[in-house]
Amino acid sequence: MHIAQYTKAQTLAEAWELHQKKGSVVLGGCCWLRLSPQRIIRQAVDISALPLYDIEEGEKEFRIGAMVSLRDLELCPSFAAYTQGASKEALRHIVGVQFRNLATVGGSVCGRFGFSDVLTLLLALDASVVLYKGGEIKLADFAETGPGSDILTHIVVPKADRCTVYASLRLNATDFPVLACAVSCTADEVRCAVGARPARAQVLCTSREEVERAGADETVRQWADALTYQSNTRGSAEYRRDMAEVLCRRLLKQVLEESK
Repeated sequence: MHIAQYTKAQTLAEAWELHQKKGSVVLGGCCWLRLSPQRIIRQAVDISALPLYDIEEGEKEFRIGAMVSLRDLELCPSFAAYTQGASKEALRHIVGVQFRNLATVGGSVCGRFGFSDVLTLLLALDASVVLYKGGEIKLADFAETGPGSDILTHIVVPKADRCTVYASLRLNATDFPVLACAVSCTADEVRCAVGARPARAQVLCTSREEVERAGADETVRQWADALTYQSNTRGSAEYRRDMAEVLCRRLLKQVLEESK
């Protein structure tokens, strides 16, 4: 990988202006940068000097800066308490502590990787992203379009009376997941996010009333059938389809029981 021009932005306005150049790339933790097919970066925009390192908890939401490391989010006691430990479960398998000290939440979300545990969890939590010019948009919409030439500054997780659980299927403890699932439940809605299919995570939403009327088995069957799956070296499409139903059933029954 070759970088022609490197600039450490001092303001968001400067970072945005630099990112308008053709062939520019925003640098976060840089841990996943080599997964990009781009081998020549004409303009590298380093945002590590910007004040995007805080996890702010308000009455209605968590506001997570784009430069917050995965390790900081993993160890955040208030976020872990809000997610009933699902955030720790989603993050603890990602490579190793040293890696999670470097990889950023913003980089993981912007990359929209198919294997992303972070994206899967945040979709189940009904998160939004904040773009410098584009403002706040739902993460589910952002996952389809990406940041484009904008700069992601924060991830917003709204607070609700929500029960959340997370599980993944891996061949080895620190390997990419074969399948990743997160289910969250409020009094009105159940959200199920399934990632590593191996395509990027998608979220399915069903009313709580409909889930209780159809039952857990029928609901997860419909969820599993609504998604598409592919084969790779970690598993076949058929295996992923079957495991999606199994994992989602376990998680759905757990959240329904815990949220009674």
